[in-house]
Amino acid sequence: QVQLVESGGGSVQAGGSLRLSCVVSGLDNSVYDMAWFRQAPGREREGVAAIASFGRTRYSDSVKGRFTISKDNAKNTLYLQMNSLKPEDTAVYYCAGDIGTFVPGTDDCIFAYWGQGTQVTVSS
Repeated sequence: QVQLVESGGGSVQAGGSLRLSCVVSGLDNSVYDMAWFRQAPGREREGVAAIASFGRTRYSDSVKGRFTISKDNAKNTLYLQMNSLKPEDTAVYYCAGDIGTFVPGTDDCIFAYWGQGTQVTVSS
């Protein structure tokens, strides 16, 4: 059974940082492409960042230069380091595994597994 469990969300002021973690079980993240996406109330789901099995990363334009996706294959854990947070980053963040399609910054994302999400709130 595949499980993805996110943690690390919270409330911060603009300019602050958070590090999200996603512990993956039942799916080897050294083999599958992984990603983070987010959804804010009233807005479409947005692909934020993805990391291929071999390590190539992709980001939406809205987070490029501020967010960093990484993974620890030994711990089977996916991370999202978020710096210089803005109020518009407020959303529920989900990690996803076994990515079929990922177009950064869009809803055009197809994946087989996802977690329950973790709330990130950025105040101005």
